[in-house]
Amino acid sequence: MKNGQPIHQRDIFAASSVADIHATLAHLHRQEANVTQRLNDLIASQKDLSRELGRLDLLRAHLGTQVVNTRAISNGMLSDAASTANRISSAVKRLDHEQSNVKATLEVVEQVAELKACVLGVHGSMGAPQDWETAASYLSRASKIPAEVINGSFAEEIVPTAEVPDPPRVTLDAAAESLCGLFLREFEKAAKDGDGSRVTRFFKLFPLIGRTDVGLDAYGRYVCQGVASRARTNLNSGTPAQRKEGFFYANVITKLFEHIAQIVDGHEPLVERHYGPGMMAKVIERLQIEADVQGGIALDTWHDEKAIDRKLTDIKSYAFSFLVQSFLPAQKPATGTPRSNSPANAAGRSSEDEGVNMKEVDGLLGETALMLGRWALYSRFLSAKCAPREPEDPPGIDHGLTMPHFLVTSNLYKKVTHHLVEPFNIMTTFFFRRSVEKAFQLDESLSDLNLNPTKLLGANPPFITSAVDDVMYIVNQVLQRSLATSQRAVVGSVVPTVGRVLGSDFIGMIQRKMRDESYPRPVIQGGLPPEDKVIAFLVLINNLDIANDYIKRIIETQVGSQRQTSTNGPDDTPPTSLNDLFPFGHDATFVENTLKSMELSFSAKTGELLNESIQVTFHNVLKPRIRPLLAEAFRDIDYAPSEDSGNAVQDDDADEDDADLVKSRFDRGWGALIRPIKRILTPANFDRLLTVAMTYLATALEKRIRSYYGRINELGAVRLERDVAGIISAAVVGGKYGLRDSFTKCTQMTLIMNMEEDEWEEVINEEQGGEQGIPWVLDAEERRRVRAIVKG
Repeated sequence: MKNGQPIHQRDIFAASSVADIHATLAHLHRQEANVTQRLNDLIASQKDLSRELGRLDLLRAHLGTQVVNTRAISNGMLSDAASTANRISSAVKRLDHEQSNVKATLEVVEQVAELKACVLGVHGSMGAPQDWETAASYLSRASKIPAEVINGSFAEEIVPTAEVPDPPRVTLDAAAESLCGLFLREFEKAAKDGDGSRVTRFFKLFPLIGRTDVGLDAYGRYVCQGVASRARTNLNSGTPAQRKEGFFYANVITKLFEHIAQIVDGHEPLVERHYGPGMMAKVIERLQIEADVQGGIALDTWHDEKAIDRKLTDIKSYAFSFLVQSFLPAQKPATGTPRSNSPANAAGRSSEDEGVNMKEVDGLLGETALMLGRWALYSRFLSAKCAPREPEDPPGIDHGLTMPHFLVTSNLYKKVTHHLVEPFNIMTTFFFRRSVEKAFQLDESLSDLNLNPTKLLGANPPFITSAVDDVMYIVNQVLQRSLATSQRAVVGSVVPTVGRVLGSDFIGMIQRKMRDESYPRPVIQGGLPPEDKVIAFLVLINNLDIANDYIKRIIETQVGSQRQTSTNGPDDTPPTSLNDLFPFGHDATFVENTLKSMELSFSAKTGELLNESIQVTFHNVLKPRIRPLLAEAFRDIDYAPSEDSGNAVQDDDADEDDADLVKSRFDRGWGALIRPIKRILTPANFDRLLTVAMTYLATALEKRIRSYYGRINELGAVRLERDVAGIISAAVVGGKYGLRDSFTKCTQMTLIMNMEEDEWEEVINEEQGGEQGIPWVLDAEERRRVRAIVKG
C-alpha cells in the first residue's frame, strides 16, 4: 500500500522501490495468463462455429430450391383458378344487384298497389256507407307508405281511376281534411250532449288521419269544460258565512287540483294508447290553462274578501312598541309599566293589538299554508307526469324533479307567488315577532324559589320563565307550518327571519333583563347580592340553556324523517321527509342547510351570553366566598408539629372529627355555598359554573399551599396532602370526573413535598436525561421551589 492505494493499480513507472516493481510485475503476469487462457478457449471453439456455419449454408441452399418450386406452382397452377374465382365473384355481385333492384321494384309496385287500395277504400267508405272508422283506417295505412312513393310519377300514373281521377296525394289530403272537420263536429256534438262513448269513439280516430294535435286540442277543451263547470260550482256553493270562516277557499283550490289530477290519472291510459307515450303532456298543458283561469279567480276572490292588502299594510305599520321601548337605555320601570310578571299589563297593550288581530293573522297563515301545500302537491304531480320516461343520468344519481316550463310560466304560478308566498312570508315574520313580544309582555317568573336548602322549592325543574315555553312553541309551529308549504321561497325567507328575531329580540330581551333587572350586584361594597336578584339571574341563565336545547330538538325533528302534521289543515299528512316535501332539484339540501344554519347561529349567540352570565354568577356570587371558605377550612391547622405533638395528632386522628377536620369544614362551607345554586340551575349550566369555580378554587388552593413555605415539616406535608385531597374530592362531588384535572398542579405539589430523597433524586435524574415518568404540569424550577416549601 502506498498513499492508501495498491501498487498493482498504479503505473509501474511510478514504483519507488524494488518490492513495488516485483509486485507490479507479478500482477502483470497474472493478467497475461488470464488473457492467454481466454484466447485459447476462443480458438478451441472455432471448429464448432465453422461446423454450424456449414449447416446453415446447406439449409439456405435447400430453402432456395423450395422457393423456386413454390413460385412455379403459383404462376402455373393457381393463376388460372384466381382469375376464374374473380369472374365468378363479379357475376355474383351483378346478380345480387339485379336481384335487389327487382325487390325494390316489387316493393314499389306493392306500395303503389296498397296506395291504390287505400285511395279507393277511403273514397268508398266516405260515400254512401259513411264508415268513418274504415275510412280512417285506410288513411292510417296510407300514412305508412313513403312520401316519395305517394308523390312519385308512377303512383300518379297508376293510382287515379275514373271514380277518383285526382293524384293520390290530393285525394288523401282532401279526405283527411274532410274527415278531420267531420270528426271535430261530431266530437263537439257528443261533448255537448254528454255522450262519453261517442266522445271516445271520435277521439280515437284523429291519430288515424294524422290530426293528433287537433284531437288533443279538442279533447283538452272537452275536459276543461268539466273543470270549469266544477270549479264554478265549488266557488259559488259557499254562503257568505262559510266564505269568512274556516278554509273555504283552500278547499276550493284543493278540489280544483284534485279534479285535474283525477282527469289526468283517468284519461292518461286512453290518450297514450291511441296517441302514443308522453302525449298526455299536451292535454295537461291545456288543462293548466284552465287551472290558471279557475285557480286565479279563486285566489283573487280570496285575496279581496280577506282584505290581504289592508292587513299587510297594518302589519308593516305595526311599531312593536314594547320591544323597542324595552331596548331603549333610558326606559326604566319608573314609567309605571312593569316588564316582567306582567299579566295585568296585557290590558294596557290591548289598544296596540286592535290594529292587527293576531287570531285573524293566524287563521290566514293556516289557510295560506294549506293552499301552498296543495299547490306543491299539484306541481309535484304534474312534474312527475311530464317527466322524461328514460332518465339521462345513470342509476344512483338523482337531481330531483324539474318543474315543466309551462307550469313555471303559468299565470297561476305567478298568482301563487304574489297572493300566497309573499303575504305568507310577511305575515309569518310579523306573527312570530309579535308572538315573541307578547310572550315577554306576559312573561311570568316562577314563585317560591329560594336559596335555603332546608326549604322546598315551589315548582318543578327546569326553572325557567313562561316566555321560553311560549316562544319555543311558536318557533316549532312556525317552522312546521313553513315546511308544510313545500315552498323553497318560504323556507328561504321565514327560517332566517326566525333566527334573526330569536337572536335580536328573544336573546336580547333576556340579556336586557339580566343587565337591568336581575344583575346580581351587592347592595353594599364587599357584601353579597340580594337573594331575589341571584335567583332571577339564575333563572334567566336557565332560559338560555333550555331555549338552546329546544331549538336543537326542533331542528332535529324537522330535518329527520317524521310525521309532518299540518297544524292548521283539516287532515294529517302521511309520514314524510324533506326529500318528499321538497322534491325539486336540490331544494331538500337547501332547506336542511338553512335549518341547520339557524340552529348554529342561535347556539353561538346563546353560548356567548351563557358564558358571560356564568362568569358574572361566579364573580358576584361564588368568588367572594371561596377565599374565606378556604381560610376557615385551614383555620388553626399546624403543619409543622413536633414529634411528640405529631404522635398526639396521630392519636387524635383516630377521632373522626379531627382526622378530616379540613375536609369536613370545607365540605360544610362548600355545600352551603353551592347546593342552593345547584338545585336551581340546569345540569348543563351547573357544570359550566362548576368548571369556572374549579379553576379559581385550584388557583386559590395553590396559593394556600405556597403560603406554607418554611412552615411545614415532613409530618405536616403528609397531613397537607390528605387535606388537599379531601378538599378536591369534596369540591368535585356531583360534577364530572374531568373537573379533577383543574387540581393537577395541586396534587403534584403535595406529591413532590412528600417524596423520599431517592424518589426526588430520580425526578432530578429524569430532568437531566430528558425523560419523564410522570406527565408534570410543573416545570423543573417550579418543582424545586415546591420541594423547598418543606423545611429540612
